[in-house]
Amino acid sequence: MNAHAQTKPRAKTISLQMIAPCGMDCALCIGHLREKNRCPGCNHRAEAIAAGTCRRCTIKLCDKQGRPNRFCFTCAQYPCRRLRDLDRRYRTRYGMSMLENLGFIQEFGLRKFVAREQEKWACPGCGRLLCVHRSECRRCGRPRR
Repeated sequence: MNAHAQTKPRAKTISLQMIAPCGMDCALCIGHLREKNRCPGCNHRAEAIAAGTCRRCTIKLCDKQGRPNRFCFTCAQYPCRRLRDLDRRYRTRYGMSMLENLGFIQEFGLRKFVAREQEKWACPGCGRLLCVHRSECRRCGRPRR
């Protein structure tokens, strides 16, 4: 092992459970990455989620098929207006598309998506996970690609 590999911190691992029904990777969300009142991610029980926005998320709580869907693409109304609006907002503000994420998951599976996310969102400077809501790495300040 070379000296650079020993000093470069490892990125936090993204788990399968961190991928929300809408295609958001909760491991990249500022709500999950912050130190205080950390959100455990959309797939945890609503009462365990600290952030009010996540607790009231109409996409997360959607029950069009009798219970919340694991992923929105399993719904007959996919993509609904709420999901399209969320996707447009995230593409415009943060350069990430929930619809593209869901399409990748649907075509290649969740494990391949998580592996792609781990590589795509690792800071090239320090190796830590980047935050989708920030234009630079929260640890080393290097700009996102």
